[in-house]
Amino acid sequence: MLNKKFLDQTNFELQLWNNYFHLAVAFLTQESLQLENFSSAKRAKILNKYGDMRRQIGFEIRDMWYNLGQHKIKFIPEMVGPILEMTLIPETELRKATIPIFFDMMQCEFHSTRSFQRFENEIITKLDHEVEGGRGDEQYKVLFDKILLEHCRKHKYLAKSGETFVKLVVRLMERLLDYRTIMHDENKENRMSCTVNV
Repeated sequence: MLNKKFLDQTNFELQLWNNYFHLAVAFLTQESLQLENFSSAKRAKILNKYGDMRRQIGFEIRDMWYNLGQHKIKFIPEMVGPILEMTLIPETELRKATIPIFFDMMQCEFHSTRSFQRFENEIITKLDHEVEGGRGDEQYKVLFDKILLEHCRKHKYLAKSGETFVKLVVRLMERLLDYRTIMHDENKENRMSCTVNV
């Protein structure tokens, strides 16, 4: 259980929070917890005995993010990459619960600077790296689009710029996923066409 001082807003310890988030994401993304890489028998055995610890830790990270209050801005854009790593884990409920953190980051930066440029640049850079590294899939793209568009459209000031951003990222994701698929294609014309699209 976490010490209450850790959550105390009056004695905020940036490094402690930073360490918490990075350690939690490192735990969540470790190879030995990636159940989709196991045989169905081994996966069923682990789920039966322990459940999916990634989901539990992911929900904890989400809750801790929202506990940051006015200190969230201190973690943007640095936490965009780790949060992206977490949301890319192929577990639907984890994705649904954690993708909204991106909207919160956008909103937080917007309230501070009247734009979310740092967040936008960081997520595009990190997404490129993650998809190239084999993470991400069609389901993630669909959830990202749906969840963030819903949040943006409800926001008075982020409706238009937020929708433009989401559409940009979804197009980029489509192209990156196509590029990753086509890189294993023997047809050089297909590869060149896909490279041009990216």
